[in-house]
Amino acid sequence: MKLSRRRFLQLGGTVTAGFAVGSGDIQATVAPGVVLPDSDLRTSDTFPVYSICPFCAVGCGLICHRDRGTGRVVYTEGDPDHPINGGALCAKGAAVDQLAQNERRLKKVLYRAPRSDKWEEKDWKWVLPRMAERIRQTRDSGFERVDRYGWTVNRCNTIASVGSAALDNEECWTYQAMLRALGLVYIEHQARI
Repeated sequence: MKLSRRRFLQLGGTVTAGFAVGSGDIQATVAPGVVLPDSDLRTSDTFPVYSICPFCAVGCGLICHRDRGTGRVVYTEGDPDHPINGGALCAKGAAVDQLAQNERRLKKVLYRAPRSDKWEEKDWKWVLPRMAERIRQTRDSGFERVDRYGWTVNRCNTIASVGSAALDNEECWTYQAMLRALGLVYIEHQARI
């Protein structure tokens, strides 16, 4: 496309005039007597809490708006000042408020016995000792102190872990420390799969 200097100045002037007119008060362009709703109604009685999206480990910035009265998260949006996402969010990040506000979220421990087709509700006092015992049995049955060449390896090849991007740094550190203390070799992360 050939663009002369004259045509460039005409287009530049048109665009500049368009911005000048469009950036004025939008209420002035509406018919007299018509009041537009406040675009900030969802966040009118909230306070912002800045956070990071927990899903894919990219680290997009979030603004979670919490109700002043109840403290519930009522709205989330991308942080426009964040250097990674500049306010944009993917579908999972845009729905992150459902992590905290979801009526379908499990709130009790469900247990399914071996070869059973039914889930049973259990309390944590019943579940935690059994989990610990089963982890210990599995680890001890597959723990390898010395490899076939005589090298000390102290590793467990019978347990694998797939971590979650929904953990913060402190939780990840604690989780990794526990896995490595058990001697796990097969440690993976959900964001890399």
